[in-house]
Amino acid sequence: MGIGTSIFLIALGAILTFALNATLGGVNLDVVGWILMAAGVLGLIMTTLVWSRRREVVTTTEPVEYRRVEERRDVAPPL
Repeated sequence: MGIGTSIFLIALGAILTFALNATLGGVNLDVVGWILMAAGVLGLIMTTLVWSRRREVVTTTEPVEYRRVEERRDVAPPL
């Protein structure tokens, strides 16, 4: 889940919880709103944790080997 999806779920849950006064048969919109907000916050936390792990820099102390490449012009190229 990305940041945009998480923010969308939080906003949708807040609208269902705080802005609507509608009732549906057997469905409590306040509870659905709270569940959507919780899922959005959880998704936002998980996305942040995953992105922070991607940005870790791994350094090695071993030197990099360099190879010298020479071009020979006295040999004809392969056909």
